[in-house]
Amino acid sequence: MKAVYHLPGLFEFAELYRAFLPLFRGHREYFYDWCDIGSVYGAPADCLWGGGRVGFGEDRPEETAALLREYGISARLTFTNSLLREEHLPDRKCNALCALFEKSGPVQNGVILTSDLLLEYLLREYPGFYFVSSTTKVLTEFDLLEAELKRPAFRFVVPDFRLNKAFDRLNALPDALKRKAEFLCNECCRFDCPERRACYENVSRRNLGEACPEHICTSPAAGRGYRFSDAMQNPGFIGIGDIRDVYLPNGFDQFKIEGRGLGSAVVLEFLLYYLTKPEHQLRVREEIYLDSSLDLF
Repeated sequence: MKAVYHLPGLFEFAELYRAFLPLFRGHREYFYDWCDIGSVYGAPADCLWGGGRVGFGEDRPEETAALLREYGISARLTFTNSLLREEHLPDRKCNALCALFEKSGPVQNGVILTSDLLLEYLLREYPGFYFVSSTTKVLTEFDLLEAELKRPAFRFVVPDFRLNKAFDRLNALPDALKRKAEFLCNECCRFDCPERRACYENVSRRNLGEACPEHICTSPAAGRGYRFSDAMQNPGFIGIGDIRDVYLPNGFDQFKIEGRGLGSAVVLEFLLYYLTKPEHQLRVREEIYLDSSLDLF
């Protein structure tokens, strides 16, 4: 089995991927042979159906679709707004994105979503997609996760990161359900956070244009922002050793890397850590940083 990574920034980091993907395809000796890239996910700025994170991406959808098509990588639209109503479904921008990405090439593209209302609409109107159940559902009870994994509409389900190490239950799943589990590796949110669902719903309301105060994170480390070094200390963190030595041998091969809105420089560190052999990380970093077309900060 190979670890298949799902990377952030479909509409934010096209230039980073435009520099990175030729290295990944042309110099596979720089990278672990037990991993591959399955998809790049995200939502553009001002996306009504967006959720989870506020979208900042401004990259042209046509160019992004063409880039991933060139490298045979799936694109995933992140439509994780949990508060959608019927009147939101005809949104022109979101439907135009669906029309573009549903038939963008030989590799099937997908949609990550939270709302069952949106799922029913997309199944009817855009059946060419595959669908991913989002971690923004905050299914922290394993029985609820298992029920979600059994839903035939979903090709993959991203568990809440607090179930990442529930190996007594995870390893007992049948192989077909193991292959549907896609683990969020590098979450920085505190492990005992009681406000995760409220945080996601706040983003959903803001994307709908509703007047609401911004959610204030109460984590003691909130003022630091995202730091990969903090994420590595999280009890739910999944490192490369975990993937290679624990998850893959037990039949789990799908892994999601968080990073929308964090900036290209941080995402590059994820690409180096999760994909790149240590002895080649400096070489890859130099190739990216010396690309004069990139603004990594």
